[in-house]
Amino acid sequence: MLTIKGQSISGLIAIAPLHVFHPFTPDVTRKEIKDTDTEVSRFITARDTASTIMQKLHDQALSTSGADNAAIFENYRQLLAAPEFTNQTTGIIRSQKVNFEYAVKQVEENYRQILASDNAAYASSSMADFSVVVNAVIEALQSGVQRDTLTGPCILASHDLTPEQTIRFDKSKLLGFVTVDGNSLSHTAILARSLGVPAILATGHEIGDELDGHPAIIDGFTGTVYVDPTPEIIQEMKQKQADHKAQRELLEELRGLPAETEDGRRVELSANISSAGDLAAVIKNDAESIGLFRSEFIYMGRDTLPTEEEQFKIYKLAAETMAGKRVIIRTVDIGNDKQASAFGLPKEVNPALGMRAIRVSLTRPDIFKTQLRAILRASAFGRIAIMFPLITSVWEVWKAKEILENVKTELDKNQIPYDHHLEVGIMVETPAAALISDKLAKEVDFFSIGTNDLSQYTLVVDRNIQDSSQFFNPHHPAVLKLIRMTIENAHANHIWVGICGELGADLTLTREFLEMGVDELSVAPYDILPLRKKVRSLNLSEK
Repeated sequence: MLTIKGQSISGLIAIAPLHVFHPFTPDVTRKEIKDTDTEVSRFITARDTASTIMQKLHDQALSTSGADNAAIFENYRQLLAAPEFTNQTTGIIRSQKVNFEYAVKQVEENYRQILASDNAAYASSSMADFSVVVNAVIEALQSGVQRDTLTGPCILASHDLTPEQTIRFDKSKLLGFVTVDGNSLSHTAILARSLGVPAILATGHEIGDELDGHPAIIDGFTGTVYVDPTPEIIQEMKQKQADHKAQRELLEELRGLPAETEDGRRVELSANISSAGDLAAVIKNDAESIGLFRSEFIYMGRDTLPTEEEQFKIYKLAAETMAGKRVIIRTVDIGNDKQASAFGLPKEVNPALGMRAIRVSLTRPDIFKTQLRAILRASAFGRIAIMFPLITSVWEVWKAKEILENVKTELDKNQIPYDHHLEVGIMVETPAAALISDKLAKEVDFFSIGTNDLSQYTLVVDRNIQDSSQFFNPHHPAVLKLIRMTIENAHANHIWVGICGELGADLTLTREFLEMGVDELSVAPYDILPLRKKVRSLNLSEK
């Protein structure tokens, strides 16, 4: 028996034969071309075909794993549509009189060298993403390329997997996967979680072709892969699998019960969503409300801005579906790693610190007003609240509220109904906001602490970069101190406060958050029931 250790993505068990996967790697040779115009046309056709494929993958991911996980395919489309990519490729074709396959690989190599320089420390697109795009363009016109198909249920073993490769596989047959590289914060890992597929990443151990078809087991609870497991291990894993299924069934008994500790401390458990398609999961997992509706995903994956009417229908559907339960709609948080071509945002050296979120809304008031009108109109059909993202100063809240009041005045003038008492809140996701939370609390009805960005901006670590992931510690005392300060300042000013980042679902922090006094925890829908069980098992009076 071969035993391999790695980073586990989910506490799940998979038992199936191994399928060793070798992704498509283009074999590109340099060819001299006489008719460069025809070759440029071939490139444009390949680029557009690849873009169409990415759009289809985006739609597929959207329906199977939610808008958050589909966003990476929109990022690929953005890279394909970038003028620099087209101009550099066609420039090489014409100047060197070479085939487009060689030209795009040359662009990739140039990009690799740029990323390796000190001046590109904050490059907005990773080398891995760019390589996916280049391979997609080359593959687009190679009819001889055969897609890897799964002939039966299996555990996939590969050196690494891109989101594009992951989403293409038949999910009824892909029971789990194991990779040599990767990390728990990658796009592929996020896809694995959303699809409910156990995965072990960063094993550092290459599984060779000689093991293809051999029986294997993924133990997602311990981060272990067993190849050619012994009868004893097989029996142990089957029992663990049955126990996990029984535990999930027990969680179903918590439906309708309050999230209340043994000593009477009550907390609201809300769901984070990215589209109307997530509403079914909210209802299925018995969330008490929607604590975060990421409205930016309505703008992504398309070339035009959504109209007021389009947005209104989506927000109205959410409000009516929740039947009087609160739906917090975060105004568009576009920018940084979430791009939408219709905004035409300029490329920035450091997009995480650039034009994003509330900054985009305040500098493009027409787009902002359209969204606010749609939200306000939908508020007549349920309990809707508005939340402004990435606040760092009091004046930003003043300006956003001023625009909101102007929109209300317009609706009043036209006798269009809306909830005149809807709550207005902000996200606290920067150290600046946490440090002045006493002042900000006087301006709004509630806070929602975005722990993902708060951790990132406090620790100065991009959590999506594998090389620096060891330095990303959301349990850092500085992060927890900022959270505690925010909660205390909120309560001192008589407003409620929630947590809507990944830490909200971290069961090792649930007790600490409740002791801090947090009023709401907003998490992915599938985290609701385990979190409710955790809350109901606590007794805060016991030390």
